[in-house]
Amino acid sequence: LVVSVRWPDRIDADVDLWVQAPGDRPVGYSNLGGRVFNLLRDDLGKTQDLDGANFEVAYSRGLPPGEYTINLHLYQDRAGSLPLSVTVEIGLKNSPDAPVRRILARQAKLTHVGEELTVVRFTLDAAGQLMPATVHELPRPLRNAGS
Repeated sequence: LVVSVRWPDRIDADVDLWVQAPGDRPVGYSNLGGRVFNLLRDDLGKTQDLDGANFEVAYSRGLPPGEYTINLHLYQDRAGSLPLSVTVEIGLKNSPDAPVRRILARQAKLTHVGEELTVVRFTLDAAGQLMPATVHELPRPLRNAGS
């Protein structure tokens, strides 16, 4: 599973991706890896940024069946750019050489610093397939859970 988050390039805002796989603890900037997910990029806005692109990415190692939660947290907005539009894409990669196949995409708006927003929750079955009837946005905080 590949979860990617993008917000407008060259905007000095720090948006944090938080993900949780079934039976695992939340993964985000303060916990970069779990049993299932790893956060591969913690983008801080313009801080330590070589190219101005704003994105974060998390990858899973395997696809345990059960519910997945994808959250965003607005850590800082030094640019004063609120509300901030964020695109979240979730895809499956069936083998190392296969392309990522998008299974979900969401647009979100972050409206204030400190906001944590559940963008999507969904269930994968034992075969790693999305169960469409399980997709919802009921809030579940991850940032301070299970740390």
